[in-house]
Amino acid sequence: MKKILIVEDHADIRRLIRMTLEFEDYAIFEATDGERGLFMAQEVTPDLVLLDVMMPGAIDGLEVCRRLKAQPNPPRILLLTARGRSEDLAAGVQAGSDVYLVKPFSPLQLIDTIGQQWPEQA
Repeated sequence: MKKILIVEDHADIRRLIRMTLEFEDYAIFEATDGERGLFMAQEVTPDLVLLDVMMPGAIDGLEVCRRLKAQPNPPRILLLTARGRSEDLAAGVQAGSDVYLVKPFSPLQLIDTIGQQWPEQA
């Protein structure tokens, strides 16, 4: 079973993502900020991290992405953000993200994007 870690500070968005993914065969974990996200990633070693870019606290999503990608066998990272400008996309790619999804996104768009990360499951 693939493990997905959701790192998102807005409870409503986390709930929407969880509800969207509950119909698939994933183990789902959640964190509310960058520091907790890094801790959870160490604990559960997710296959995919759905990572908000703008979060409260000392560590934003781009820094979480950089730190996770610097580790051996890093997870795939899907950045979720309201920032959709080309320079924001470039910053996400530079941080090491595998995919960049701009908010608001539909549940179907999220499922399709995740399915592209694991085409053998689609």
